[in-house]
Amino acid sequence: MTSLPSAIADARALLARLGVDPAVLDGGSLAARSPVTGEVMARLREHTAGEAASAIETAHQAYLAWRKVPAPRRGELVRLLGEALRAAKTDLAALVTQEAGKVVSEGLGEVQEMIDICDYATGLSRQLFGLTLATERPSHRMMETWHPLGVVGVISAFNFPVAVWSWNAALALVCGDAVVWKPSEKTPLTALAVQALFEKARAQFGPDAPDGLSTLLIGGRAVGEVLVDHPKVPLVSATGSTAMGRQVGPRLAARFARALLELGGNNAAIVAPSADLDLALRGVAFAAMGTAGQRCTTLRRLFVHDSVYDAFVPRLKAAYPTVPVGDPRASGVLVGPLIDKAAFDAMQEALDQARAAGGEVTGGSRSDVAGPEAFYVAPALVEIDHQADIVRHETFAPILYVMRYTDLADAIAAQNDVAQGLSSSIFTLNVREAEQFVSTEGSDCGIANVNIGPSGAEIGGAFGGEKETGGGREAGSDSWKAYMRRATNTINYGTTLPLAQGVTFDV
Repeated sequence: MTSLPSAIADARALLARLGVDPAVLDGGSLAARSPVTGEVMARLREHTAGEAASAIETAHQAYLAWRKVPAPRRGELVRLLGEALRAAKTDLAALVTQEAGKVVSEGLGEVQEMIDICDYATGLSRQLFGLTLATERPSHRMMETWHPLGVVGVISAFNFPVAVWSWNAALALVCGDAVVWKPSEKTPLTALAVQALFEKARAQFGPDAPDGLSTLLIGGRAVGEVLVDHPKVPLVSATGSTAMGRQVGPRLAARFARALLELGGNNAAIVAPSADLDLALRGVAFAAMGTAGQRCTTLRRLFVHDSVYDAFVPRLKAAYPTVPVGDPRASGVLVGPLIDKAAFDAMQEALDQARAAGGEVTGGSRSDVAGPEAFYVAPALVEIDHQADIVRHETFAPILYVMRYTDLADAIAAQNDVAQGLSSSIFTLNVREAEQFVSTEGSDCGIANVNIGPSGAEIGGAFGGEKETGGGREAGSDSWKAYMRRATNTINYGTTLPLAQGVTFDV
């Protein structure tokens, strides 16, 4: 195999410009490896369980102070964070590319998403409103108010190593909460950089923002368990596999804490008879191959109507080998590496199972891009005549299963016939088909799109899904309510004490 320019020197230079102390990059047990070259860029010291617990206690004290700061003032801190991200966008995006393997435009897009959520949360800081409610009692007023919740734990995944933190942190901070973050063990360096940028914004903000308002925990499962089990963490937002969610959810429920879970997504799209096939081709290609298939919203199943199958699928198959796979730092590359060997092995095992189930596989072989510790692969398209077990299983890699359909209701039922319910889409110019798809009889996913793929979401809408996707919602709409507690208040400004429902109790 060929070799690529080393990632180590560039990554360390980026970290230094982003404000990370070089002293923390060596001497630890956690290897931060670049999927671009397979090299170990740093070895970080992991926090102990005791240190994690102490950090949570410090964060709780920060919350007690921060909750007293008026919400619009809290929004100013998030505005400053957004400005720090703007100034560092190019460097932070390049570090995302080095550590997560995203191509240049996707690295830049991820940091832009952080900037966008900071802008959104800054505006939200003046809109944390409740309701005034009608009351049956004279000389009374009833209302609801929203208050800060406490320490918010964030457990993030490698595929969006910084954006997911920002979805949670920007909202939590304006809501009056402190944040404790455990990033993926596969992408700790980008987390160090973001924490350094936050501390820069906090210093600029002034003494109203206490120490411990945002805390980073480096480590594996043991550190995550402390975050999940600690009684002073009333909300944990966890992004990852459904298997992880099955562990986290019950543990949070056992202590009546809130769980905001963003888990698996076996997403589908439908190409209807009236579809604009040129548009559908572009939408399907990005959704299925972008980020090397390592998005939770990646398109994994495609249902194509009989009447357009023979016109559309050969064009899609012909497009697959033309998509540039290679060094994500290079101009023009559209697909970078898988995160590690485990991801590559899982992809090959899935393709073997697809062949055994009668699928015809195009692509999927390892690409000669870098050394033995970097795993580049050609995206795979599998034509198959039914939803075999492997089709219903989410493989976090660029595999697209393509199937025929004749009736839209059957295609929607097949789309919904998986355990996950994150994202979905239909390509159609028929308004009835579009409306059926987004109706109560249509897609059962948290995201249902028309004439765009299932992958790629804006921060203005609530992001999340149903069923084994976990039910959580992050980013826009009213997702902020998860980070606050609601109180219903009744105020009697009269001189009598009428009771609700006509109850009398005279003493």
